[in-house]
Formats: sequence, structure tokens, C-alpha cells
Amino acid sequence: MIGHHPLESKPLGTTYQLSLAEVGTGGPRRLVLVLDGDDQFEPAVAAAESAAAAGCMPPLLLLGVGYGGGYRSAANRRGRDYTPSRRQDEPMESGGAAAFHDFLTEELVPWASARFEFVTGDVGITGYSLSGLFVLHALLRARPFFRRGLAASPSIWWDDRVILQAGQHPLPARDGPSCRLYLSVGEDDSPSMTGDLELLAAQLEAAPPGALAWTKARFPGLDHYTALPSSFRSGFDWLFAAAPGGRPAAISRA
Repeated sequence: MIGHHPLESKPLGTTYQLSLAEVGTGGPRRLVLVLDGDDQFEPAVAAAESAAAAGCMPPLLLLGVGYGGGYRSAANRRGRDYTPSRRQDEPMESGGAAAFHDFLTEELVPWASARFEFVTGDVGITGYSLSGLFVLHALLRARPFFRRGLAASPSIWWDDRVILQAGQHPLPARDGPSCRLYLSVGEDDSPSMTGDLELLAAQLEAAPPGALAWTKARFPGLDHYTALPSSFRSGFDWLFAAAPGGRPAAISRA
């Protein structure tokens, strides 16, 4: 663990609480942003350490992006930051994903690059549930900033599945840098969560090929509250298997 740092975003009027950890040694580091950092950073670090011990990936710099309060804290702004559209039945601040994406790419990553060494053209991002929805928002665009995305149990249901609507997710352009997207869900999650992931997979299979490699995993016996550790471990294995310093790893569904 490197430590904890506050970072104020004046455009968003929010001071984010950052957690940093280094995992692995012996080569150029990749930066991975861990959303929902108040709740998901520790399991993400544990999963990365397990993958590193198995030799499945290059060294990582994990950066948890939190609010100083978990899911139910009044300080938490995940309902604003991770949602791509505003829902009338949600808090007034929902629908701020575009502004949050600007914060990550124009404020947070430059802040990190001024302080730490990592491969600047190969930044990853992880999310689970609502933050997994944001990972889809960030990766499924014609010119994605992020090169590797882990979207575990993503909340595709948001706003009548707006992320699935036509034109919402152009695949990375053929002439752009290649990207990797890992999708997962527990088989005992709700029919909505498992069914929506299959809808997304069907759309990706039917779309013309772009510069995007993707896979999906379903974990037997796991639900929305228990699938996170397996999703992160399997996701790190697959996302970094093709990176220098990583080796091919089978996707674990157990």
C-alpha cells in the first residue's frame, strides 16, 4: 500500500479520496483505476495480488477512487458519477457519467502521471454493479481513453437499459488502439442482471468487429453479493494475459 490522498475536483465540487497500492514487480507498471474505492479497493488489491503470485500479469499500480464513505454514505456520489443518463425517479444529480469521465481522464490520470511511473497509453478501469455500468460507458465508445475494462455484474438495467440503445456503444474504431473488455455475472444473480448481460453480449457479437477484444464469464453458485472476488480475480487474469509480463490464463468460472 502506498497510501491515501485527497484530490479535489473543482468542476464537480467533490474531493475524492484516493487509495494507492503497488502489486507485482519486474517491469513497466500499468495503472488501473478501481471505482467504488471505499468498498471495492481492498478486494481488488487481493485479486491482483493473487493473479500476480500466479504470474498472470505485469506489475500494476492500483488507484482506488472513493468518496470517504461507502455505498450508503451521504458523502458517496456514485449515483451521480456512474450513471450515463438522468432518471426522474432517482436523485436530481444522476446522469453525471460524462463529467466524471472528464475528471478521470483530464484531472485524475494527469495527477497520477505527475507522481508515479506507469505506461500512460495503457490505463485500465474496474467496476462492479453501478460502477460496472460506468466501465461500459467508458469502454464502449469509438475512441476510448481506457485500454482495459473490467465490468463485473454491470447495472445495465439503468434507465430502461439506455446503454444498450442504438448508438450508445460504438465499438472502438478499427484504426484505434486495441482494447480489452471483461464482463461477468454470478449465475444466481437476478434474472435482470444475468439476462441484461446476455443482451449486451448478443449486441457485441452482432456488431461489426472493431479494435475490441471481449469475453464474459458466469460464476455458478454466486449472486450479486458474492461474485465480486471471483469476478476481479478472473478479470485481472484475462485483461492482462496479453500484456508484456503476463501469461495466458484460463478464465475461472468457479
